[in-house]
Amino acid sequence: MTSVLFDFNGTLSDDEWVLCDILRELFAEAGRPMSEDDYYGLLGYSDPEIVELWLGRPDPQIVQRKVDEYRRRVSDGSTIDEETRLAVRLAAEHGPVAVVSGSARDEIEPVLDAAGLLDVVSVVVPREDVANGKPAPDGYLRALELLGVDSGAAIEDSPPGIVSAKAAGLRCVGLTRYFSSDRLPGADVYASAVDRELIRRLVSSA
Repeated sequence: MTSVLFDFNGTLSDDEWVLCDILRELFAEAGRPMSEDDYYGLLGYSDPEIVELWLGRPDPQIVQRKVDEYRRRVSDGSTIDEETRLAVRLAAEHGPVAVVSGSARDEIEPVLDAAGLLDVVSVVVPREDVANGKPAPDGYLRALELLGVDSGAAIEDSPPGIVSAKAAGLRCVGLTRYFSSDRLPGADVYASAVDRELIRRLVSSA
């Protein structure tokens, strides 16, 4: 049995460009414009942490507006392509599957449901369910606890995500969708996509 734990934004859901657009719009309204490079420099942190890091203060209203706008734009599941859906289902045939994310449950679950994956994902651990977001290991440790396992493989697309997964004792795949492998230090292996071939590799090497 092999448990696979997926990051959500940018990993299961190819949506970093959507998040970038939304946050740039909201930060411009707040009087502190953000560039595309600025956004990708904060990849992997949770929404509340990004807002506080960028504005220098917490702003729950901006966080909620981001959640609402994200749901409006992508809750049809279109950011999870067919090959990724098949890969998640293949992973679920070999062991329990979890999603561990810095986003809110209200963003994650509608997309998984629309993509036909909510029934095969055993556990979703959103940012609000843990004390500390990535790069802390809290989310992954909580997922392992809920899955009832003590090991597994995580798939991550950001440096904070990789640090989080490794600190939780997981084998980690660095997904090179947005960053090259040299910008994702610490991963055990690298992959360019979440597909069935990647899942077969993880299962065969467990």
